[in-house]
Amino acid sequence: MTTRLMRLGPILLGATMAASALPALSTPAQAAVFKWANDGDVRAMDPYTLDETVQNSFLNNIYERLVQRDKQLNTEPGLAVSWEQTSPTVWRFKLRPDVKWQDGSKFTADDVVFSYQRITAKTSSTSSNVASVKAVTKIDELTVDMTTDGPDPILPAELTNVPIMPKAWSEKNNSAEPVIIGQGENYALRNAMGTGPFRLVLREPDRRSVLERNPDWWNKKPEHNLDRVEFNVIGSAATRVAALLSGEMDMIYSVPAQDIDKVAKAPGIHLIQGPELRTIYLGMDQTRDELLFSNVKGKNPLKDVRVRKAFALAIDEKPIAERVMRGQGRPTWEMWGPGVNGFNPALDQRPAVDLNKAKALLAEAGYPNGFELTLDCPNDRYIADEAICTSIASMLARINVKVNVFARTKVKFFADTGYPRYNTSFYLLGWTPSTYDAHNVIRAILVTRGRPGKGMTNSGGYSNKRVDQLEELIGVELDKTKRQAMIDEVAKIVQDEVGFIPLHQQRITWAARDNIELTQPADNTFPMRWVRVK
Repeated sequence: MTTRLMRLGPILLGATMAASALPALSTPAQAAVFKWANDGDVRAMDPYTLDETVQNSFLNNIYERLVQRDKQLNTEPGLAVSWEQTSPTVWRFKLRPDVKWQDGSKFTADDVVFSYQRITAKTSSTSSNVASVKAVTKIDELTVDMTTDGPDPILPAELTNVPIMPKAWSEKNNSAEPVIIGQGENYALRNAMGTGPFRLVLREPDRRSVLERNPDWWNKKPEHNLDRVEFNVIGSAATRVAALLSGEMDMIYSVPAQDIDKVAKAPGIHLIQGPELRTIYLGMDQTRDELLFSNVKGKNPLKDVRVRKAFALAIDEKPIAERVMRGQGRPTWEMWGPGVNGFNPALDQRPAVDLNKAKALLAEAGYPNGFELTLDCPNDRYIADEAICTSIASMLARINVKVNVFARTKVKFFADTGYPRYNTSFYLLGWTPSTYDAHNVIRAILVTRGRPGKGMTNSGGYSNKRVDQLEELIGVELDKTKRQAMIDEVAKIVQDEVGFIPLHQQRITWAARDNIELTQPADNTFPMRWVRVK
C-alpha cells in the first residue's frame, strides 16, 4: 500500500495543481458523472508524444486546436475564430479573445508560436501535422501568420490535429520540449493544462484517468452536462462488457465483435455503430540489411518485392472481415478508404488469393522452404487485432512462412514499433487521416522517412523517389482532376511494389446505457463535449 501511494501521490498532486487546485475526488451531490471504459489506456498526457486516435481523442477534451471538427467532421472555429489566406503561402489566424488556460492565465499568440516550436522539436512524434509549415509569426496578441513551403490549400484541416499547449506552464515545469516515451521524463507526460471543456484531476496510468468540468471554459453554453468523467482501462473483453451490463460503466468505447449481439439484446443498452475512416494494414521492414526478428541471417527477405507479393497473395482478407471480425470489416486494397478524399473504387480491388503463385514467388526469391519471422501486433487497439494477426500467421503458414505473433498492449507496441525506434520486422497498424484526405496518409506513412515531419509513421522504411516527388506536388496542387491523378499514381506504385498490405476498414461499435446521449464521428474520436447524462 505504501508503495502504491508513493507512486500515485505525485501524479494526483501535479494534476490537481494543474487544474487550479480544486478537490480532485469530491463530487457534488447532483453532479452528472459519466463513467466509460476502453481496453487500452492513453499513452501519456503530452499530446505531442503519439499521433494515435485514442490518445488524440482523450486529450482533445483538455487541449484545444485552432481549428476543430463539428459532428459531421467539417472544420469549424476552435481557438481561432477565423482564418484566411493573405497570400498563396501565408494563412492568417485570428485567435479567440478572452480564453483562459485552466490555471487562469490568458491564452495568446505566444502560445501558438510556442506550440509550433514544440511540435516540431526532434523529440516530437506528431510533427507531420505541420510538415508544410515553415514559420509561425506573431502579428499581435490575437493574430498569427503561418507561412508554408508552398501553397497548402488544406492547412486548416491539417491543424485539426494540432493541440495548442501553454508556453508559460510548459517552460515553468521543464516541459518546453516533449520527451520520447521510455527515453525521458517530464511533467507534461503525467499532467495537463489546457483551455478545453475538461481538466485533468487524476491520472493512474493503465487504470483510470479522471476529468472534471472546466468552469472557465470560453464556451458559456456547452452542449454537455457533465461534471465529472472517469475513463477506466478494462483490458478483459468479458469484464468490460459485464461492467456495462451491470451499470458500473455508462459506456464502452469498443464492443468486442463476439459480444455485439449480446449487448444489442441487453435491456437499457443501445449500440452506436458506423463506418470508420481508418485503414488497417500490414507493414514490412524494407530498410535493414538483416531483419531484427527472423531466422534469415545476413539478408532481408522483405526487401525483395517477390516476397512481399507472396505475402499479399497468401492473405485472404474475406474470412478475416467476415469471421474473425464478425462482419465488422470492409476488405480494401487502397491505403485509404471510402469517405477519404482521393479514394478511387477502381483501385480498391484486392488481388485474388493464389497460394501456388505465392510459393513460386518465394522459391524464385530464394526461399523455397519459406522462413520464419515475428509479427508485431497490439492486443487492445483495433477490432480483434490479436486474432487477426493469428489468422494471418495461419495463412502465411500455407506458403511455409512461420510467423510468430508478438501481441502486447498498444502502449508497449507503439513504443517499440513507432518513432524513433522502429524495432519491428513485420507489423499490423491502423491509420485514420486527420485531414480526411489521402495526402495525409502519403505524407505520414508512404514517403521516405527521415525528413522533418514526413514518413514518421513509416515504421517499415518503405521508400520510392517518385512517391516522394508526388507527395510534394499533391500538397500544393489546386486542380482537383490533376490532384486525383497524382493520388492514383501513388496508390498504383505502392500496390505494384507491395510497399504495404492493406487489409480492411473497420466498423465502429460503441455501446452506452439508454440515459446517455453522445455523438460518434466517423474518425472514431470521442468528444465528450457532446455527451449528456439524462
